[in-house]
Amino acid sequence: MTSELKIKNWAEMDRPREKMRIQGRGGLTETELLAILLGSGTRHYSAFQLAQQLLQKADYDLTRLAGMGIDDLTRVRGIGEARAVCIVSAMELGRRRILHEARKKPKITCSRDAYELLRSDLMDLEHEEFWVLLLNRNHQVIRKAGISRGGVSGTVVDPKIIFKQALVSLASALIVAHNHPSGHLKPSKADLELTQKLRDGGRLLEIPVLDHLILTNESYLSFADENLM
Repeated sequence: MTSELKIKNWAEMDRPREKMRIQGRGGLTETELLAILLGSGTRHYSAFQLAQQLLQKADYDLTRLAGMGIDDLTRVRGIGEARAVCIVSAMELGRRRILHEARKKPKITCSRDAYELLRSDLMDLEHEEFWVLLLNRNHQVIRKAGISRGGVSGTVVDPKIIFKQALVSLASALIVAHNHPSGHLKPSKADLELTQKLRDGGRLLEIPVLDHLILTNESYLSFADENLM
């Protein structure tokens, strides 16, 4: 790596750490923030260039970068296991911050509340998972529970398991949700049939199923909002 490539040889205003001190964290680009996280470069690449390569591999999509594992990251030249672990850890902290914020709103008043509570559990997954929110009479969350885990195109869901969780928790209502790794929000025929089955079962047990959400990394669909319940 030539001396021109070394960050320490840049003008002070162009060095990411110094720039953050002067302009604040909002003044830095994603590449500069990632370069700070990497800490240093290699013999052939500066930290800034390594950050550029990482973002390029993720198509400049931070959500996609967050979904990359250690093995994916170490395929980028100059990114060893230690740097990959550092990046994965930072992304996990971001996810946990979302979870912490969601815990501040334990009462479900709309589909957005349910989405915010569940998205940290279902984002960045390459397989489908099915979850349930168990609610009391005031629609406050008693707890949330993972029901099943499947493949990239579906997961097997047994309504008996869902209602067993509700009965054990003395829940008065519930909301179910699953993710679509494909990124498509359109419900499948199986999704519609399962929702109908759960709605009917909830009526018999007097534990109404208030909504069914489909989540992707970017958005969600509410069966209740779309009049599909």
